[in-house]
Amino acid sequence: MPDVLDHGDRWECLTCGHEWAQAPKPAEARVVKDSCGNVLSDGDSVTLIKDLKLKGSSQVLKGGTKAKGIRLVDGDHEISCKIDGASIGLKACFVRKA
Repeated sequence: MPDVLDHGDRWECLTCGHEWAQAPKPAEARVVKDSCGNVLSDGDSVTLIKDLKLKGSSQVLKGGTKAKGIRLVDGDHEISCKIDGASIGLKACFVRKA
């Protein structure tokens, strides 16, 4: 129908005045890529590409350290994993898919 008004969250027929809700827009799937541009998914294994100092600790995670079974999470640090028994949040720009 060409005689329909778009009000953002609803439609309105100009002929009869009937209003109905617009279908919700589907949420876009989040895509997380590693430092090489490979797409990461839950359960992947990743390798650190450089030494990383752990915040609030004197420990350093060495480059080449492998993390298995990662989880992708929302927030500043896209990856949640365990390395040497400690739960750690990593940014995807510091890892490479293994």
